[in-house]
Amino acid sequence: MNFLIDANVPRRLVNTFLERGHNAVHTLDLPKGNLTPDLELLDYADAENCVIVTKDSDFSTSFWLSNQPEKLPLISTGNVSNKELESLFVTNFPQIITDLTDNRFIELTREHVVVHA
Repeated sequence: MNFLIDANVPRRLVNTFLERGHNAVHTLDLPKGNLTPDLELLDYADAENCVIVTKDSDFSTSFWLSNQPEKLPLISTGNVSNKELESLFVTNFPQIITDLTDNRFIELTREHVVVHA
């Protein structure tokens, strides 16, 4: 699976995906870096078949209203340290991948991975 890690998510999370056999790129690696507008991120995700990993609720609005991006894991942990966020991904990684394989929109909270139908 291909992932695009949004600007509001730590870049080192890319390694979590790469180490588990998935492709991942952070917005910092794009030509406009973290200044890449959301619409361009959506276009990039479509063109490269990427799942956008984000904390930005604007993407959930786009998902419901415009059917973009194709798949979305929304991080809704509130304020957590980068280390804690990385730990949540590592702990829940198999569940996240399984849920994204079978569903289009999931949410990662501090306690659960929630599937939105």
